[in-house]
This record gives sequence, C-alpha cells and structure tokens, in this order.
Amino acid sequence: MIPVKTYRYRDPVALSLGLNELRRSGLTPRGLLFVALDGSGEPHLAVPDDVDQVTQIRVGDKLTLEPPWEGRFFYFDSLHRLPDGGVIWNGDRRLKDPGTAHETATVLGNFLKTTSAKNVFLGCTPHQPGSWWVKSDSATPVELHVRGIVDVVSVPSGLIARKMQDPDLYYLPFARIRETGTLDDWQPVFRSSLGNILLVERRLMKERLALTCEQGLCEVDLARLPWVEPKLRIEGLSGFGVIGRVDGGSFAVTVGTPQPWGLESPKPALLVGATGDTLVELADSLRKRQPAAT
Repeated sequence: MIPVKTYRYRDPVALSLGLNELRRSGLTPRGLLFVALDGSGEPHLAVPDDVDQVTQIRVGDKLTLEPPWEGRFFYFDSLHRLPDGGVIWNGDRRLKDPGTAHETATVLGNFLKTTSAKNVFLGCTPHQPGSWWVKSDSATPVELHVRGIVDVVSVPSGLIARKMQDPDLYYLPFARIRETGTLDDWQPVFRSSLGNILLVERRLMKERLALTCEQGLCEVDLARLPWVEPKLRIEGLSGFGVIGRVDGGSFAVTVGTPQPWGLESPKPALLVGATGDTLVELADSLRKRQPAAT
C-alpha cells in the first residue's frame, strides 16, 4: 500500500502552480496517483506521501489503489501527449460537466512536457468511459466518445482505440493526423472473435496489447501496424478485465459486469501474479479466481 497525500486547488491555474512546486520537490508523472474534478470544477490531486517513493511506483501499483476521496468526483484515467502537439485524455464521461476538464488536461499535458514524459496512467475508478482530444491549449475539445471512440492508447506510430459495442480494434497513424488535422480517419485493423471489445489495456507492453472482450481475453502484437498479429485467445473469462501489466509477470486485473459497451462498475485492480508475462499464464491464475467474478 502506498501512503497517499491529497491536494485541492481552486482552479487549473492553481493546479499548474502546485504541480510546478511539487516537481521542484521531486514529483514526476510516475507519482501522479489520481487526478479528479469535484462538482464545482476544482482539481484534486493524489500523490505519494513520501516523494522519494516515486521512483519505486509501478503503473500496476497505481491501478490497485482505492480512490482517496468520497462523494461526487470525476476521475481522469490516462493522458497522452501527441508528437505534433495536443493532448488526448481518457476518463469519466462526466468530466465535461464541471467545465474545467479541458484546462486541467492542458495543465497535466504541460507538466508531462516539462519532464519529457509522453503519457501518464492513473488509478482505476468505476465510470462510463469517455475520451477527448484537444489540438492546442486554446482549441475546443473534441468528444471522441460521441463518435464511439474510447480507451485511446498511444503507440509509437499512432493511436489505438476501441469503439463501444464493436468487436473491432481501430488505428489512426500520426502521419494521417498531420495530413488532416483531425482524428476522424480511424481504420479497423483487428476483429475480435470473442465478441465486442470491452476494455483495452492502458499501455503497450513489449509491442503487445491485451483486449478484454465479451467472451474472454485476447492479446495482439502491434509491432507492424497497420498489420496486427493475434497472439493469444483465452475463452471463458468473462467479467475480468486486463488494465495493465508490470515487468516480472504480474497483471493489473479488474472485475466488472460485462455490457455490450464495456465493463460496468469495475473495481480497483488486483495485481495477479503469473509465472510469465502472457495471457496464458494469467489465465491459469484467473481461473482459480473465477468465482470472484460471478
């Protein structure tokens, strides 16, 4: 368990000043555990109580944490800086309601830029998925989920995402974004044989990505995009969702209720140990936990 310290800021400008101060104390994007907005639009931040712990924190550790705040909060899941400018963020679809999500995402993107980080991954919280893109600090955010696009993941050559109530995985090259100046030209590059894709692993690991589907799990190799190589297919693990993995064979796994659009009410992840880093080893561990998902 990571001891957590929380901060509350009156607006995104105050958040920017607070992050700069924390950065001077040693905070890096790895140490951002949770970022959320309250109903009035005030940003809230959770970081390790001991900043010296930052270098020891793994993405999988973050995903297992319980949210530090009670009540009505809207959480960010992840944020990605794009090579030619702009930011994409995933999180609670209601993030737009308080009215400060765009400015908060811009502040986070600038914080990433000052540390040369390309993305940040945050704790796991239950909500309907939303994804947004903003081309510049002053541009109007585009609600990608209105077009069905959610769970956007940055890969070296472009963006990967799923569409709600859809079995296909979609790809948009950075080169195409440069040509069009939009995020409109998503192309299907893989179709799941296990029903709709409900959840996409939050980050690429060794060129592979785990996909949680209606009828099980599958893993794809993205080393030669737009060509996608299916690697593994595990049936009969409905209700489990792979959010991420860490070196050494552990997977961050959540449990939720499968719906055609995604996993409903996912719980904070558990780090499930495995003897290797593929879904085969994970499946062996999850089958022993199968009753927990029913």
